[in-house]
Amino acid sequence: MELQDNASGGNELGDFLRSRRAALAPHQVGLPDDGRPRRVPGLRREELAQLAHVSIDYVVRLEQGRTRRVSRPVLDALADALRLAADERAYLFTVADVTPGAPTPGPGRPQVDPRLRQMLAAMHDIPAMVLNRRMDVLAWNRGAAALLTDFGALAPAERNLIRLTFLDDTYRALYADWPRAARECVAVLRMEAGRHPRDQVIAALIGELSMRDPDFRTWWASHRVRGPRQLTKTYLHPVVGSITLDVQQFSVDTQPDQQLVAYTAPPDSPSQEALRFLLQWAARPGRANGRPATHDSPHGK
Repeated sequence: MELQDNASGGNELGDFLRSRRAALAPHQVGLPDDGRPRRVPGLRREELAQLAHVSIDYVVRLEQGRTRRVSRPVLDALADALRLAADERAYLFTVADVTPGAPTPGPGRPQVDPRLRQMLAAMHDIPAMVLNRRMDVLAWNRGAAALLTDFGALAPAERNLIRLTFLDDTYRALYADWPRAARECVAVLRMEAGRHPRDQVIAALIGELSMRDPDFRTWWASHRVRGPRQLTKTYLHPVVGSITLDVQQFSVDTQPDQQLVAYTAPPDSPSQEALRFLLQWAARPGRANGRPATHDSPHGK
């Protein structure tokens, strides 16, 4: 299964340019209102061409997918004209460089270094887990299971944070602001899909979510993208109530597709007290929610 938008035949570059053009009002880029009615929102093609100093025909060919290879100066000009943010600019360069190739096969079971698992298990005061670029949960500690969900009770294919955010009602209810968190998930997934356009696993995830969730379909069509950044999330936890945590993300040098994600609370805050109580609660004997007993868990055998 190839990763592509059905309506566009896989023309992600053209789709992205059209979506960003539609999102930009003429007055935002200093263009006067010429009084002509606009059939579609945002900039016209000729206005984008004028701002980027390229021909209208060139913009048309880009948006229709008849030109895929674009020089860096032209991409910079288009990005400037469309007022792209840093993540959007990076995404534009990524999809413009896409070349046909064999689909990426589904990978085997990702491996987490035993020393990294040992470190997770030793992080008694910090919920933490290891993710891959698809947001699959590869390993976790007791605190992460207590904070988010009992990953050990899920089938391996279901241990994906984006999938859980959209398709698991209990996980969805954890978010104080689910729409914001879900839109962030879509933006991250769109970025990774652009970086890895032949990834069959990502394609299958997008297909499943598109079929099963109307919000995902709507937000996917917006072409918003986001790379890694500092995050703060508020959860409505069934044990401790509202808790606001900083989400720290660290790359794993020996595994470029993996990252360590840790959840911390501001010092001397109510959330720090709530997190401390949650971790103590999870450590009590018999708390399956805080004891993921599986070979994928750092505590499992």
